[in-house]
Amino acid sequence: MKLVLAVTAFWLVASCLALVADEQQMQNWPSWRGPLRTGVSTTANPPVEWNENSNVRWKSELPGKGHSSPVVWGDSIYVTTAIPYGEKLSPVPVTATGSHDNVDVTQKHRFVVICVNRKDGSIRWQRTVADTLPHEGGHYTGSLASASPVTDGKNVYAYFGSFGLFAISSQGDVLWKHEIPRLESKHAHGEGASIALHDGVLVANCDHEKQSFIRAIDAKSGQTIWEKSRDEVTSWASPLIVVHNNVPQAVVAGTDRVRSYELKTGHVLWQCGGLSANVVATPVESDGILIAGSSYDTRAMMAIDLQNASGDITSSDHVLWTTTQRTPYVPSMLLVGDSVYFLRHYQNILSRRNIRTGKEASGPFRLAGIQNVYSSPVSAAHRIYVTDLDGRTLVMSDADSPKQLALNQLNDVFSATAALVDNQIILRGEKFLYCIAEETNQAKP
Repeated sequence: MKLVLAVTAFWLVASCLALVADEQQMQNWPSWRGPLRTGVSTTANPPVEWNENSNVRWKSELPGKGHSSPVVWGDSIYVTTAIPYGEKLSPVPVTATGSHDNVDVTQKHRFVVICVNRKDGSIRWQRTVADTLPHEGGHYTGSLASASPVTDGKNVYAYFGSFGLFAISSQGDVLWKHEIPRLESKHAHGEGASIALHDGVLVANCDHEKQSFIRAIDAKSGQTIWEKSRDEVTSWASPLIVVHNNVPQAVVAGTDRVRSYELKTGHVLWQCGGLSANVVATPVESDGILIAGSSYDTRAMMAIDLQNASGDITSSDHVLWTTTQRTPYVPSMLLVGDSVYFLRHYQNILSRRNIRTGKEASGPFRLAGIQNVYSSPVSAAHRIYVTDLDGRTLVMSDADSPKQLALNQLNDVFSATAALVDNQIILRGEKFLYCIAEETNQAKP
């Protein structure tokens, strides 16, 4: 009897701790696609209108250059950056490749993780985790710090691709470094896939021009749990962790096919062909339905029913619908309720489809006032936020026929995706980090 009571008490405590952890997750923005991995916050109520002179709670200059999106836990904001320094090498190293449009391969860079105080924008700590010469020039829209970090509230995990994966405590202590082999990206455009974290397991997707692979790493020790080779060329899609029928799986979209790996072992659970080359957009999932899309040489988008999915499901009944119309390229999709929103390529055309049927209740919608979009749309409080490269954020209603609510302008260039927390929007530009909050409702985090 005592044993039964003890076991019951243990599971009650475990359940309570899990509920607390889930609630903390929902109150924060721990990864670049938010607490649900869909681009949505169910707890935030951010402003609708702002500009450089209104509803900017603080604006802090960031060193170096990075396109990684901010992640938030409590009153800490984490970002990554790469800072060039020292004399330039001449001649150009023969090992360096690329157009040199964005990264100077003749100059060393410090790879840095920064913790910013959400209360006032001050830098709490700034930690250099790597110091080396880059081997690729990179695309002009990217940077050496394009992959976004992820946090579990205790530590932050910063991924710099070829330059390593690092665990840093919330106090700024480097806990471990995980080595990643040198990756050779297509056209030397650079690296950008972010890492995923679930239940103490980190997943890094390394699709490049040599032997691609996916790797699971123990978040506590930094040791490899498993690694699987991938028959893929370069892609920039980040892994998506999906828990279906209590089985966590890492889903990765690639040129050859979308694959699902059992998180515990790396075993391929299912795979599905049908996407195009140069996959960038990360899939989204809700209620057992996964949406993946791409748009480079050809356009492709599909919805997959995960129930009993096993083996090669290409052209099977598991593929609920497909489309070649206005599919996404750089910005990832936004999943709100039973609707998936996506931008055409990286342009200002928004589509909205039912995730189960693929039908469009209305649209497509031209987003007046914005142009090239490299960040991914986000949503909170029945509103959608889309930020373009030139610092304009269009706010619209989440409805069958979305209505424009505001068009806001900031004086910076934005590729990073916004974070939505409490009554705030955290926006990371190439020069500044912004905290947007209504002046009449400046509740402290």
